[in-house]
Amino acid sequence: MTVHQLSVFIENKSGALVRVLRILKQEKIQLIASTIADTADFGICRIICSQPEKAYNVLKEAGVSVSLCEVFAVELDDRPGMAADAIEIFAREGISIAYLYSFLLNGKGVLIFRTDNAEKAAEVIASNGLNVFEEKDLSRLL
Repeated sequence: MTVHQLSVFIENKSGALVRVLRILKQEKIQLIASTIADTADFGICRIICSQPEKAYNVLKEAGVSVSLCEVFAVELDDRPGMAADAIEIFAREGISIAYLYSFLLNGKGVLIFRTDNAEKAAEVIASNGLNVFEEKDLSRLL
C-alpha cells in the first residue's frame, strides 16, 4: 500500500543536485516526482522514481547521503478540492501529515505523504475506499 521514496541530503551549493541527477540519469532511472526542502546549509531532496532500490544503492556507492523510506501515494481525481477532501479524512482521524507533495500523472492527481502513524493511515485508507498507487502502478504508468 506504499511506495518507496529516496531522501537525499544535498549541500546547498551549486552543482550538488546536478551530481545526484547525473548518477540517476547514467543508471537510466526515471524520476516520477521530486521536491526539495532547504535550510541554510543543506537540502533534502525527496524523490519518487522508477527503481528506488537501485537508485538508493548507486547513490550510496557514490558516497551520497541517502535514505529509503515508505510513503503513501493516494490517487485522486483531477478536480479542485480533492486534496483537501483526502487530507480532511486523515485529520478527522487524528493522523498528522509530516510532509506532503503532489503531482499529476496520466490525468490523475497523486498525493505523496508521510504520516506520524503509518499503520493507522493504512486502516483509514482502506476503510474510506481511497485508491493508492503502489510502486508497480507508478512504474507501469511511465
